[in-house]
Amino acid sequence: MTVSEQTMELAELEAIVEQLKANERERLLKQLASELSLGTGQVQRTIELLDEGNTIPFIARYRKEMTGELDENQLRSLEERLGYIRGLEERKREVMRLIAEQNKLTTVLQQAIVKAVKLQEVEDLYRPYRQKRKTRASVAKERGLQPLADWVLTEPKSGDPLQEAAAYIQPDLGVETSEQAIQGALDIIAELIGDDPVVRKWVRQYTYEQGLLRTEAKDTEQESVYEMYYAYSEPVKRLPSHRILAINRGEREEVLKVSLDVQNDMILAYIQKKWIRGASVVRSLLEATVEDAYKRLIASSIERDVRNELTEKAEEQAIDVFAKNLRSLLLQPPVKGKTVLAVDPAFRTGCKLAVVDDTGKMLEVAVTYPTAPHNKVKEAERTFTELARKYDADIIVIGNGTASRETEQFVADWLGHYATEFGKRLQYLIVNEAGASVYSASKLAQEEFPSLDVAERSAVSIGRRVQDPLAELVKIDPKAIGVGQYQHDVAAKRLEENLGAVVESAVNHVGVDVNTASPSLLSYVAGINATLAKNIVKHREENGKFTKRQQLQKVARLGPKAYEQCIGFLRITDGDYALDQTPIHPESYKVTERLLASLGFKVNAIGSEQLVKKLRDASVEQLAAELEVGIPTLKDIVDSLLRPGRDPREELPPPIFRTDVLQIEDLVPGMELQGTVRNVIDFGAFVDIGIKNDGLVHISQISDRFVKHPLDVVSVGDNVTVWVMQVDVKKGRVGLTMKQPKQ
Repeated sequence: MTVSEQTMELAELEAIVEQLKANERERLLKQLASELSLGTGQVQRTIELLDEGNTIPFIARYRKEMTGELDENQLRSLEERLGYIRGLEERKREVMRLIAEQNKLTTVLQQAIVKAVKLQEVEDLYRPYRQKRKTRASVAKERGLQPLADWVLTEPKSGDPLQEAAAYIQPDLGVETSEQAIQGALDIIAELIGDDPVVRKWVRQYTYEQGLLRTEAKDTEQESVYEMYYAYSEPVKRLPSHRILAINRGEREEVLKVSLDVQNDMILAYIQKKWIRGASVVRSLLEATVEDAYKRLIASSIERDVRNELTEKAEEQAIDVFAKNLRSLLLQPPVKGKTVLAVDPAFRTGCKLAVVDDTGKMLEVAVTYPTAPHNKVKEAERTFTELARKYDADIIVIGNGTASRETEQFVADWLGHYATEFGKRLQYLIVNEAGASVYSASKLAQEEFPSLDVAERSAVSIGRRVQDPLAELVKIDPKAIGVGQYQHDVAAKRLEENLGAVVESAVNHVGVDVNTASPSLLSYVAGINATLAKNIVKHREENGKFTKRQQLQKVARLGPKAYEQCIGFLRITDGDYALDQTPIHPESYKVTERLLASLGFKVNAIGSEQLVKKLRDASVEQLAAELEVGIPTLKDIVDSLLRPGRDPREELPPPIFRTDVLQIEDLVPGMELQGTVRNVIDFGAFVDIGIKNDGLVHISQISDRFVKHPLDVVSVGDNVTVWVMQVDVKKGRVGLTMKQPKQ
């Protein structure tokens, strides 16, 4: 027996594991730096910051010198890979221990486990040693046929296998003939082949590269949304994520049958080459065993592995698309200083109205019945007019749910009468109401509006979504905001983690007014959980508005670490100290004061034209050297002083307001329209052009140049110019293009 074949004692393994742990940090740094194209110093300092309990938004904003200015996306990628690799290392140690307990861990196997870079590789290596339920191979071993299997594997050049097998006939153990003995031995060998990690890795890769996914209908007469997949095939490696998830759903709903086809000849030839050395008296037996091992033990397992891998990649893509759409939606520009008359449309139960003032305060609610089956148009016009006049409404906001377009037609007609009678031309806006019903039925909504019914709360939410989309949408479970594709088909925990990170990122990007923010909004601020958010609001209610950031240190359970993480993202407008309204962290206040002094100003000069001019003319690099502060930090300080109290969302174009209704029958090919992107998916973007259903801009029609993904060009909320390509009035579908037609 060679050294590499000797098995390790547990004590010996423990020493090796301790050595591996000691070297793990260095391996971790090198691997992450290589994978993410970063310096090892960057990676090391970032890991230290994460391990100290710092949040991603805090690190990205206030520790730029330490990380080399890594942005949030880079930091989240690093954090995710760090968690995966640490979990992988932990699993490696566990697998080595489990194999060593069986006294089967060799040096070669231990080194193979250590070198594995994927969890799948570790599990493949562990597979032969995993405790299995009763198998044909285990039964054969119980019958004493392992020596016969070993003899077959020596590939003897002479002898008769049946005569060799005769020595293993034991009727009392169920081996009554030589043929049964040989079959048992071959079952043992088949399991060895099926568990071979090298074979499994190669077959898995080959199947992924050369496989063909086929789908067919269980009932070709059944009408369904999956009809394009009733007789469909596509190479595995080319399947786009949205198609994978659609096929998975069709299979889950028992509409589709799915199979993965691959040419077996190449696979069998590879396995034979690895397991059969040459001519022998048992070659035909081994060839049959290879085929049995592949068909019975490998093929179906590998198919599951490949389909799981496809699903994981598709889910990651779906989550990524949802996350980017959600961020764009959350960062829609607020419509400030407007009193809103909001409408939650409905047919039978009537349209619920809510007037919301420019601060988001609900003033009055009502219900009207302008649509079928009631058609009380005149009565509805009186109600709309009374509310608009009473509160001097500026805009009308209509939810895009049931009866939306019928209500829109009524509102457009009423606006014309209102303008004629009162000389004020109001505009209306259709807003995505996804999730409004979830919020309105929630405990939070009940606490906020205990006297209102569900639909009335929904109307208030619809109005507030225009005034401050971020503040309103954070009250809703991100999964309920419909700006994704197949979001209900992906792993719930993974989706929740990613969407939570998106909301956290958006909230901290904008900043939060600590004196007006709801607990829902505050709970997404870096370092603040739901309990702390409620404590901040409770402290505010009991002690009045915060006038200084320092006062937050008195909030119950808000300790030094939480204060450090959150305080830079909390704003105090009209407070005692001007810097408290900026994104400048209190740890940089002294540097900021010195900066201002070096320019001949005091803190109360913030916002003045003279200071702005001085800052624009100053050299940040020179000032950083004089003040002994990092250039990235000083750049952020200067930017904050140039635009104190700014809302980054206000730099985006406002939503499109309308005064009249467009019908699908009005559309003709070539017509130019202005629209708002409502959703972006893998194959295109849905655009609201003012008709009942959103039009689709296929990915091929988004730009004259090649577009890898629609999100590279458009985002949710973008105002875009489109041209009509096709109109299907019967199906209510409109094909649009963003390519300007040639004259």
